[in-house]
This record gives sequence, structure tokens and C-alpha cells, in this order.
Amino acid sequence: MQDRKLKTMTAVVVSNSGDKSVKVTIDFKVKHPRYNKYIKRRTKLGVHDEGNEADVGDVVEIAQCRPYSKSKSWRLVKVIERKIKDV
Repeated sequence: MQDRKLKTMTAVVVSNSGDKSVKVTIDFKVKHPRYNKYIKRRTKLGVHDEGNEADVGDVVEIAQCRPYSKSKSWRLVKVIERKIKDV
């Protein structure tokens, strides 16, 4: 079997309304071709969360995988940092 490196990223959970599914955002900056200023961009991805362990506001590590559904091609690897709950 071929040993291949999967693409992994860190992201922030913005929604966990579905069963075994979460929505995450990845923020990044790109340089404008003409004005040479940096512009903020954001990507929303659907992520498969098998154990329903991620909550809104958590920082998670995700990895690219086979498509689980029409909108989910990423899976949750681990929760890096939990959001502190307000009392």
C-alpha cells in the first residue's frame, strides 16, 4: 500500500447542528494582484465528526478524505482547543 500524506488543516467550528456533522471556517489572507494589499478570505467546510465531540468555538484539526456526502469531504482528526464555557 502506498504511504501518502493526507492534507490537514486547523479550523474553528461554527455549527454542530447535524448528527455526526460540523461546519468549520478557515480564515486566510491573500494578496490583491493590483493593489498589493492583503485581503481576508474565509472558507466554510462540512466535516464528518464520528463521535459528536466538537462544539461551537472549538479549534479542531481536520483531514481531507473520501466524500462522506455531497457536502462533506473532510473528517475530524482531533479537538486541539476547547472553547471556555461562560457561566
